Amino acid sequence: MSLILQIETATTNCSVSLSSEGETLVFKEDYSSKYSHAERLHLYIEEVLNEARINRNELQAVAVSKGPGSYTGLRIGVSAAKGLCYALDIPLIAIPTLQSLAKEVSAKTDHIISVIDARRMEVYSAVYNTDCVEIRETRAEIIDEQSFKYHLDKGVTYFIGDGVKKVAEVIKHPNANFITDKLPSAKTMSPLAFIKFQKNQFEDVAYFEPYYLKDFIALKPKPKI
Repeated sequence: MSLILQIETATTNCSVSLSSEGETLVFKEDYSSKYSHAERLHLYIEEVLNEARINRNELQAVAVSKGPGSYTGLRIGVSAAKGLCYALDIPLIAIPTLQSLAKEVSAKTDHIISVIDARRMEVYSAVYNTDCVEIRETRAEIIDEQSFKYHLDKGVTYFIGDGVKKVAEVIKHPNANFITDKLPSAKTMSPLAFIKFQKNQFEDVAYFEPYYLKDFIALKPKPKI
């Protein structure tokens, strides 16, 4: 039995799950619009293990959402995952954030396009087939009327993620379908983590870094009124 802990902190959703053989056993998440990773992540890890009556030493791997996404959120999640792997001497698995997001689409479709909100009219996006296999790499791009036209012209396409609102405002293609208010979740990381576990596709715990895609830019705090 492969017991894997999954951690998702790439967006505002702080999410933790425990899986066995690719099936989610227990999961906890704070599906809100505010970042709560620093306060809740380690608490959720303890709650998930306690609910499953699993000791940390029984874990066989830790999977973490690798990005793209929030710079701070990714740092918190990856730091926690690496700390557990070091302490327990178990492997680290990295799951593309946009791929686990695509796993949330259950509708029959030709393409799935995961979109995470970035700055201004920009999103992080990747295109997947119905089996959630990547068919176009992850990009940071500004949305316009021609965005994703190649895939939209080929068939029914579902957009999913917190970047959907930006996309829906611009793209009016008849094949476009929009799933709003969905964020990446540790629950859908479970089957993807198990596949990598079976194939021994592990990361170097010492050198692994989140996939930021863009350089971090510190914004000036808004003046208090």
